[in-house]
Amino acid sequence: MDLLVITGTGTEIGKTVTTAAVAALAVAAGRAVAVLKPAQTGVRPDEPGDVDQVAALAGPVTRRELARYPDPLAPETAARRAGLPPVRPAVAAAAATELADRHDLVLVEGAGGLLVRFDERGGTLADVAWALGAPVLMVATAGLGTLNATTLTAEALRRRKIACAGVVIGSWPEEPDLASRCNLADLPASAGVPLLGVLPAGMGKLPPPDFLAAARRWLAPELGGEFDAADFAARFSA
Repeated sequence: MDLLVITGTGTEIGKTVTTAAVAALAVAAGRAVAVLKPAQTGVRPDEPGDVDQVAALAGPVTRRELARYPDPLAPETAARRAGLPPVRPAVAAAAATELADRHDLVLVEGAGGLLVRFDERGGTLADVAWALGAPVLMVATAGLGTLNATTLTAEALRRRKIACAGVVIGSWPEEPDLASRCNLADLPASAGVPLLGVLPAGMGKLPPPDFLAAARRWLAPELGGEFDAADFAARFSA
């Protein structure tokens, strides 16, 4: 694939670390990678944003951010409060297409979930993915409550005829509880998509060489890694 849209089933669940892990494996494979953040919220102008974190972990990637709003809110609300123009899905899709002309892989990272509003017209990341004809990778939480949110996101993609690449658990706890362990099997069954990775909590704090090794271990071959979901889930099946 040359375009991949990355969304979360919520916020602060490991979406940026997942984006960085996919990027790191692609860079290590010799691919030219670009990371596009249509709307960055909750970050001041002088602070590093999500694309900067991806670059710090993954290595040399092209970084592109279309808009930045200081309040940690949905993009449409944050833009309105800041008195700044919103990001239009068509503009985000055009930016991704332009980057795809010069790169082997373009990763488009959303803000929050799939249907969080970008603008007052109700545009969302789903509209960006649809315009691009690009698959969407979902990042989900591990524990109780994740099945409903992940399944709803997968259903929203199917209704819009957008391909879903699969789901990645963005932060796997060091001591997973019963719900987390059961969700290794229940997530792909409920959402109807494969489990393509389980990223350990705190992985984003690793130095780049260790981060690359972790990305290879914890992401599936579809994303450039070696992770075996069935083998991992079997460890917790007892």
